[in-house]
Amino acid sequence: MPNTSARLLSLLSLLQARRDWPGTLLAERLAVSPRTVRRDVDRLRELGYPIRATKGPDGGYRLDAGRELPPLLFDDEQAVALAVALQIATTAGAGIEEAAKRALTTVRQVMPARLRHRIDTLQVTAVGRPGTRSNPQADSAVLVALSAAVHAREVLRFDYAPALREGVGDDRRAEIPPRRVQPHHVVTWGGRWYLVAWDLDRGDWRTFRADRITPRTPTGPRFTPRELPGGDVAAYVVSRFQGSGDWPCRGEVILDLPAEAVSPYTSDGLVEALGPDRCRLVLGSWSWPSLAASIGRFDADIEVVGPAELKDAFAHLAHRYAHAAAG
Repeated sequence: MPNTSARLLSLLSLLQARRDWPGTLLAERLAVSPRTVRRDVDRLRELGYPIRATKGPDGGYRLDAGRELPPLLFDDEQAVALAVALQIATTAGAGIEEAAKRALTTVRQVMPARLRHRIDTLQVTAVGRPGTRSNPQADSAVLVALSAAVHAREVLRFDYAPALREGVGDDRRAEIPPRRVQPHHVVTWGGRWYLVAWDLDRGDWRTFRADRITPRTPTGPRFTPRELPGGDVAAYVVSRFQGSGDWPCRGEVILDLPAEAVSPYTSDGLVEALGPDRCRLVLGSWSWPSLAASIGRFDADIEVVGPAELKDAFAHLAHRYAHAAAG
């Protein structure tokens, strides 16, 4: 029989795994008597866990939500998932950034050293607005391995599965040599995870989908990080995926709105905070009137930085809207 502390943790883990547990099944899973289960449930109640007895042929237990948050139990994978979610929340622009930072600090403080090290190496950057489509899930172990290589500045080798295409079989994929890169950032874009890295064999910057990466061990030698084009990972990712730099029309404005109020609605633009209530927005579109209309959807005063074509488009739309209102 395990000691009392270990048994309580096991019991708590089981209670968190499903809604209702028959008492006899809990006793069987823990290899103890139903009487011992009752005593352990009482001990957890004394610690603040709201465990309610349920009716039934054998009786049972349910872990309910309480008025106060009791101590929580996480396994390693849950802790990594929590760290990822909190890091993304710090840049979500939803007004919870400071609370997310405090929560991440609190979680880190109570972690064992081995797990705290894993979380410290898991540095991710959230860029743009999350996608709504169903995307393949990246394995948490892969994200940890990628982030560890970024943190340690070590050359990374990995197998990269190509996009599934008709006529490309498993034999052809097995012939593809491993990639060798200098990892720079792990980012999210459109609901997918990506690795931004310098490809050593191709001599250029590349982005790799994390759900198609299988890391190889050990990692390679340490390297001195290169500077990303533009010097900013968000600008690079936006230009890479959304092609904002390739839009035929691209303009810059200053909005009388906080950056966190603008960024969730500009998945293909760049937002820079200029103060608590002002931000700079760089956005692209297929035409100047379309760009002006996209910017005009924000209910705020607008200062056009440039170019002149954007100012003319605002004047054109103002005349058109005034005519519509008069009509």
